[in-house]
Formats: sequence, structure tokens, C-alpha cells
Amino acid sequence: MTRSEVTQKILSAKRLKRLSWKQILAELGGGSSVYVAAALMGQMTLRPEQAERAAALFDLGEEEKLLLQEVPYRGSLATAVPTDPLVYRFYELVQVYGTTWKELIQEEFGDGIMSAIDFDMAIERQPDQKGDRVKITMTGKFLPYREY
Repeated sequence: MTRSEVTQKILSAKRLKRLSWKQILAELGGGSSVYVAAALMGQMTLRPEQAERAAALFDLGEEEKLLLQEVPYRGSLATAVPTDPLVYRFYELVQVYGTTWKELIQEEFGDGIMSAIDFDMAIERQPDQKGDRVKITMTGKFLPYREY
């Protein structure tokens, strides 16, 4: 059994049971919808009680439940340049604005990086008369480089 097989089984059960990510989050006991979705997509770990609830919700076996609690091999994109249009737009944002983000962050904070581990993200719908907008908020701890 592989983690990607568990992800496919979860997505199949989600589809067949007509569950939304909001419903799944409620069934698993709340928390961050981004984190829980990432965990069920194979990129994060679930706590034992969450994995237990996920196993019941998605009809998973013992090994599958344990895989949800293991540290995953992270990185879900199969190719260097993503082909899915939505995912590609994020790639495009990094290509176009990545150096600008780096310059502005390092001018404000100094030489370092934004953590993707000590990190929060929220995705919201923002109503707009010209068409609803996607609002993504990301915050990460600043980690300065040290001299040694």
C-alpha cells in the first residue's frame, strides 16, 4: 500500500459520498481546512484521532489509517512545469513575482526565508461586483540566515 493509493481511495470515497471539504473537516474534528485537505491529499500528517475519524469516514483499513499518520514524502507535482491551469497560475506567480517577493521580504526582514513549516494559510471567497475573487492569505515565520 502506498500513500498515493490512500489518497486515490480517499478522493474516490469523497466523490461517491458527495462530501465537501467543509463536511470532511467537520467530521474530522475541525482545524485548518487547508491543512486537513493537504493531509488527505498526502502532503501532511493527521493526528491519531483525526486518522481514526478519517478511516471511519472513508472506509479505510488499519494500514491506510497508519499511513495517514506517517511523515509523507512531500511534493505532489509530477512535472517541473505544472500543466493544470490553476496550479500553473501559482507557478506563473512565482516566475513573475518570485524575485520581487524575495527583494521586498529581505529588505524588510533581512537575509533569510519565510518558513513553509511554521506557516498558516487561508483561502476565502471575496465577493466582487466584477466576479468573485479568490483571496489567499499566507503567513510564515521569518527565518534569518546565521553566520557560522
